[in-house]
Amino acid sequence: MLDYKQLEALAAVAEEGSFDKAAGRLHITQSAVSQRIRTLEDNVGQALLIRSTPVRPTETGQRLLAHFRKVYHLESDLLADLLPTSDALPVIALGVNEDSLATWFLPALQPFLEANSVLLDLYTDDQEQTHDLLRAGRVAGCVSTRPEPIQGCSCFYLGRMEYQCLATHTFAQRWFPNGVTAEAIRRAPAVTFNRKDLLHCRFAEHWGLSAGDFPTHYVPSSEVFVDLVTASLAYGMVPHPQGLPLIDQGTLVALAPQAHISVRLYWHQWSLGTSLTRALATALREGCGHLLL
Repeated sequence: MLDYKQLEALAAVAEEGSFDKAAGRLHITQSAVSQRIRTLEDNVGQALLIRSTPVRPTETGQRLLAHFRKVYHLESDLLADLLPTSDALPVIALGVNEDSLATWFLPALQPFLEANSVLLDLYTDDQEQTHDLLRAGRVAGCVSTRPEPIQGCSCFYLGRMEYQCLATHTFAQRWFPNGVTAEAIRRAPAVTFNRKDLLHCRFAEHWGLSAGDFPTHYVPSSEVFVDLVTASLAYGMVPHPQGLPLIDQGTLVALAPQAHISVRLYWHQWSLGTSLTRALATALREGCGHLLL
């Protein structure tokens, strides 16, 4: 049988990235944390952590963490039913891309959060990478562009985000005086969320260009991303919930409306769900009907 105090120590170290921080979180000594994990590794017969900076779980460690987090969610759900007056609030870890978090995700979840006493633990990553968080057991559900469910999980379609390449009138007149051309794209400073973000590459493909063919700022914040565009410092791919109001106000213009990009979003979660995760999924399904295309 697995010792869940040892698994709790493993999860704390993996999430905090160090034995010292894990000890503080668990209110025990660092040597006690180390002892629990050494004992767990001895029982399993394999290393569970890579002692780097930050500390990372091995593949076997990830499998144990996925099991522990599933049991934790089931236990939290059971205790919420058995002890409704308990002060301890269940925590649900979710993976979501930054654009969704900045626009529709929390409004869609608002009815669920108002109806349930629960805490969110949100992890952000690119929408094409979030399913890795679910596969590793770090989250109970995630927003993803992947239409096929991961093994042991279920998924359903949420809706789509439309992206247009936007800029200010001032920026467009300076860098695209003759409209969008391959030559102009090679010179004009773009803004990209991070190096995993391929939206601008997909835009540039319309003119036969690829990654590395255009200069770009890397700004891993949806709000600051748009701020850079509205300040006439860059142009970039902006999702419709953020872009349409700015177009209507005359702040931004679409540089190439015909080259818009549509991203289909799906919700993935563990098939072995709890009543809370099922209620959360229902709230997302209903909310996205109003908030996504």
